[in-house]
Amino acid sequence: MDAANQRDLLLPDALPSVLGEAKVRGDRPWIFGLLVAPSAVVANGIVQGGVLGYLLTQQGMRIDVASHWLSILALPTSLYFLYSPLTDFLLKRRTWLMLGSIGAAVLMLLAFHQQSIAAPAPLRLILLSGCLTQLVFASCGGMMGTLHSDKSRHTACGFFQAGSLAFGALATWLLIRESTRMPAASLGWMAAAMIGLPSVLAFFAPHQPVVRSSGLLQTLRILGRECKATFLRWDSVPYLIYVLLPAGTGAAIGLLPSIAQSYGISSDQIAWMNGLIGAFAIAAGSMVTALFPTRWGIARPALVVYILNALILAGMAFGPMRPWNYLSATILYLFTTGCCYSTSTAIALEFIGESGKSGSGRFSVINGLINVPVLLMISVDGWGAARWGARGLPAIECVAALAASIPMLIFVCLRPLRPTVIETTQVES
Repeated sequence: MDAANQRDLLLPDALPSVLGEAKVRGDRPWIFGLLVAPSAVVANGIVQGGVLGYLLTQQGMRIDVASHWLSILALPTSLYFLYSPLTDFLLKRRTWLMLGSIGAAVLMLLAFHQQSIAAPAPLRLILLSGCLTQLVFASCGGMMGTLHSDKSRHTACGFFQAGSLAFGALATWLLIRESTRMPAASLGWMAAAMIGLPSVLAFFAPHQPVVRSSGLLQTLRILGRECKATFLRWDSVPYLIYVLLPAGTGAAIGLLPSIAQSYGISSDQIAWMNGLIGAFAIAAGSMVTALFPTRWGIARPALVVYILNALILAGMAFGPMRPWNYLSATILYLFTTGCCYSTSTAIALEFIGESGKSGSGRFSVINGLINVPVLLMISVDGWGAARWGARGLPAIECVAALAASIPMLIFVCLRPLRPTVIETTQVES
């Protein structure tokens, strides 16, 4: 047999491997660091990053009233799982991403064009803008669930979290800086551009297969089957325990400045550590997930990082109360927290399995569960600081994280987590 005939016989066997490699190359996981920008600008920048609080107090609103409004405006990040399943229906997820982003940009622009932003009407517009940007977050989760390899998913999670923190920090710095140099209307155009323009990149998002269904009844059956395969199985119990662990939460991030003076830290140093330096430390840590070999899985390396994160807090709690201890511990804590954030997103993707018909909705529910220990540990950290002083805050988070992470690490070493398997019929579209 000649060489040409041998090549013809070998080609069919090699074709699946070639096609698989082509699909993986088409995943473009880096793009999720840009697609998340609209959600990051509104949630992590304008609402929770301090931009709106600064503008409201500058326009004469009392700080207690501003705090009340900010707590209301933060609700979409906790409750979006109630409406985010919408992104699984009617339109492609990337189309929902674009609609959410552009709609949020328009509403934000209208809010900044009101006579005063410190009034109920513009604040309601900002609330609606925040609701729409959560469609962006949910759409990204559903699209990441369709990536073709664990490596692509881990890399996407790293870029997703890094982009979320970086764009939030950039929006905070830029909008506060320019607020003293331009009128509110111009500031609104700047905010709208940062929210709306990244939606154009949705055209370059990875191809999204669509689940075939012949009607509403079959669609409901598919949804029920996918939710059952994700949540109603014995192998989902370790995942549920995992996402509810009080470890790697980053709960101390917002509270560490309150104990900084006990370590001899100045207000300028606090501003830098909780500003751009801190944000980019978290973003850099988020990218570490992409470096984990896929043969390790994600659960075991993530738990090791959780333990490292806790040990860093132990160094702050039991080490000397000197500036170098606070600064070095804080930067390492922020770096490892970024890694914890991206690994928790990777765990969420492993939990949902393939996106199927309901990937965005299931991702939103799991991400909502991930937020539960964060809120819990914020309260616990505050209680620890009130009871035992400056050392109590890092100490109690350290103890809680170690008590939860070490037994879980032993468990997953003895019995690895079993990812969800979603069986659906898909068609190209």
